[in-house]
Amino acid sequence: MPDLTIRRATLQDMDDVARLCWAYRDVLVARSTDLPAHMIDTYYAREDYGRLLSDLPRIHARPKGDIIVAETGGQTVGCAMYYPINATTTEIKRVFVDAAARGLGAGRALMRDGMARARADGYSRMVLDTMVNLTEAIALYEALGFAPCAPYYQADPELLPYLRFYDIPL
Repeated sequence: MPDLTIRRATLQDMDDVARLCWAYRDVLVARSTDLPAHMIDTYYAREDYGRLLSDLPRIHARPKGDIIVAETGGQTVGCAMYYPINATTTEIKRVFVDAAARGLGAGRALMRDGMARARADGYSRMVLDTMVNLTEAIALYEALGFAPCAPYYQADPELLPYLRFYDIPL
């Protein structure tokens, strides 16, 4: 395996994190053609998503959240981030690895590192959601021990059949 480093992101990494998050959104858009048309607009409307990305350092701020990145060959190739849902539960979001780096184990490493960091931050449960058509992500989450769970936020009932919710005790 090439050198793969997982580390806490710095403010200097935020352009790379934003680039990866936009690429993640592009994948979601490309793979959502068979989903309800308003699904992307509900969760990833371009203008709202841009505002969200500029606010990531605040949303995922220490000491109860974090943004982590994966690097190989001097390039930032992946990201993941978590933040509190409540005092004991954290949600991991925007886990994404650039297509050129897939197969290096970066997604698994980001997830494991995020889980370890969240545990060290005092969380006892991690949750996530994903879309049904992200089969590779679902396979990774299940291989790491995540199990299906009830929705942990109020989702549009029309979109629920297209979403999967998972959790894992930390």
